[in-house]
Amino acid sequence: MTDVPYGQQTKITVERKGHVVLIGINQPYIDNRLDPEATESLARAYFDYDRDSSLRAAVLFGHGDRFSRGVDVDAYKALAQSGKKMMDGPGFIDPLGRTGPALKKPLVVAVHGDTWNMAHEIFLGADIRLASDDTDFGQDENTHGRFPGGGATVRFPREAGWGNAMRFILTGDHWNAREALRMGTVQEVAPNRDAALAKAVEIANKIAACGPLGIETSLASSRMAVDDSEAALAALDEQYRALLTTRDFQEGRDAQAQGRPPNFEGR
Repeated sequence: MTDVPYGQQTKITVERKGHVVLIGINQPYIDNRLDPEATESLARAYFDYDRDSSLRAAVLFGHGDRFSRGVDVDAYKALAQSGKKMMDGPGFIDPLGRTGPALKKPLVVAVHGDTWNMAHEIFLGADIRLASDDTDFGQDENTHGRFPGGGATVRFPREAGWGNAMRFILTGDHWNAREALRMGTVQEVAPNRDAALAKAVEIANKIAACGPLGIETSLASSRMAVDDSEAALAALDEQYRALLTTRDFQEGRDAQAQGRPPNFEGR
C-alpha cells in the first residue's frame, strides 16, 4: 500500500506508520461529504490495506473541522443520471460493507464534529469506534424524504438496540458522543479531535503487536456469530486447529516461555 500525502486535491489520504495505516477523508471544502470519486478512493484504500501483508491495523479519520456530513447528494445524483456504476470490478472493498468482499483486518475509526448519515454508516462499519466530545451524530435522511440506505437500518439496531436506533432514525434527531457511548456505538469518548485520533492510533498499535493470524481469525469468528451463532461455534475447532500449525502460534509460546515480546510474522 502506497502513501497518499495530504494535499488540497487529495480526497483520501494514506499514511503508513509501521504496521498501522492512517486513512483520512479530506474534502473540507464540502464538509468532508463523500462524492463518488472519494468513495471509490476510500474503497480502494480499504482493499490495498487488506491485501498488504505488512499492515495489521487501520485507522479512519477526517481532516478539518468534522469527520464528514455524509454523501455529496448532487454528485451522486449526477452519477446515477450518467448510468455509470461505482466500484465496478476488482480492487475495491465497499466502505459501507453492503457487498463483498469484506475487510478481513481490523478497522478503528476516530470521529469528531459532524458525523452524519453515510458518514455514520461508515463509522458503524468499523470494529472499534472512538469519538471526540464535540461529535454530533445524525441519521436524518427521513427528514429529507430519503431513508438510511447505507446500512444504518441493519447495523444501528444491532449495535444500539432497536429502540435506541429507531429513536433517531425515525425522528431524524441528532445525538452527541455521550449518548453514543451510552448506546454502545462508541467505545470511548476523548476530550478533542487530536486525543480521539491519538487513542485510535494507540489501540491500532496494540492490535498490530498481536499475532495477525489470530486477529483475522477472531474477526472472522465474531462476524460469523453475528449472522449465525451456532455456525460460529461449530467452526471454532477447525479455526483453532489451523492456527496450531502456524509459525506465529509457536512464536507466541516461545516468547512467553522466554519472557520476551513476540515477533509475529503473519505465517
